[in-house]
Amino acid sequence: MMTSVPDRTRTVAEPWPAPVAAGPVHATVRVPGSKSVTNRALVLAALADGPTELHNALDARDTRLMAAALQALGAGVEAEADAAPWRVVPGRVRAPAAVDCGLAGTVLRFVPPVAALADGPVSFDGDPAARRRPVGPLLNALRALGVTVDAAPGDLLPFSVHGTGPVRGGSVDVEAAASSQLVSGLLLAGCAYDTGLRVTAVGADVPSLPHVRMTLAMLAERGVPAAETSHGRAWSVAAVRPRGGSVTVEADLSNALPFAAAALVTRGRVEVAGFPVGSAVQPVGEVLDLLTALGARLDADPARGSLVVDGSDGLRAPGELDMSAVGELVPVVAAVAVLAPGRTTIRGVAHLRGHETDRLAAMAAELSALGATVDETADGLDIQPGELHGGVVETYDDHRIATAAAVLGLVVPEVRVVDVATTDKTLPGFAARWLEMLGR
Repeated sequence: MMTSVPDRTRTVAEPWPAPVAAGPVHATVRVPGSKSVTNRALVLAALADGPTELHNALDARDTRLMAAALQALGAGVEAEADAAPWRVVPGRVRAPAAVDCGLAGTVLRFVPPVAALADGPVSFDGDPAARRRPVGPLLNALRALGVTVDAAPGDLLPFSVHGTGPVRGGSVDVEAAASSQLVSGLLLAGCAYDTGLRVTAVGADVPSLPHVRMTLAMLAERGVPAAETSHGRAWSVAAVRPRGGSVTVEADLSNALPFAAAALVTRGRVEVAGFPVGSAVQPVGEVLDLLTALGARLDADPARGSLVVDGSDGLRAPGELDMSAVGELVPVVAAVAVLAPGRTTIRGVAHLRGHETDRLAAMAAELSALGATVDETADGLDIQPGELHGGVVETYDDHRIATAAAVLGLVVPEVRVVDVATTDKTLPGFAARWLEMLGR
């Protein structure tokens, strides 16, 4: 099923020439803290019963936007630019305030339920592309909880949340087929509602369920009773303020994947140091299964906290992949799949049409322009390899597409990436890290 292909006509700086690997990549890399964990930890810290220190917090555009949003609502956030811990001191949620969501889905969906606790209006806006990101079901859930919300036509950005102080809580339904963040946002703030909150998903299945379970686990770690009460359909959180204290943010699995993929596509060997092998909050098992399906031999060492990815056996075409749990990995997996010796079908990711861009249309367009045969389906991509060649890859302000293009560029000469700096959204300095991996 085809949708409209995103615009490729914008004018930007000279595209980045993706470096070609001289041979099999052999490297040890370390990726920064998880964006998903950092932004959840920031919200919990802003609602906590005392100050919180965040160690290894990701310093990137999305997390800076979250810190600024919580500061605007009354929390004290000291976020140093070096390796020092970030310190968050909770405060009364205040208004009036203005929140810039940028292009961060976590800010767009986690902060409005917090703003409902303010004693006045909180306005939200963001980048032009953010005005297309689905948030209506969340705004409807807040309305059902008695919160007044004024929004642009279609319940998109810009909008305003008019809090009156306390939110009673109770039970609420939400249509969350577009994003699991719609559920997580309600659960994170629900611990500060008078009676807690029970959230029930209605309609189609919720994608990326591991991220909802990440939210539950992080609530529980901070002393808040939270549970999944019906498999993939209902969750509850008690009216208990999170504990302050010390939190260490794990390395980011999603940002580790491009470096792991470098080993696969070059038949090399890459060690990801600090890889959270034993994580209770990130979907480690799903990531390891994906790498194995693509042909990797893995050595995961929980004691050392590292993962070695060995691609010397060559790529495999994995056949059919249900990626509904880890949709954010689709761009890099698709880039690897066009190099594999056979057809790959990715399914379960219709929700990717509502991310930074329509990722399904974008990846189909860009990979096809480089010589592969990639078609959209109702809920994913059908990928067949072809005679690949260089070209300019548009990224559509999407960091995942930029890193996917870099993976292809390791083995396809003359791939040039438009606006590689969009990776600053979650992985600052990506281009320099990529060159360092190659010893350049």
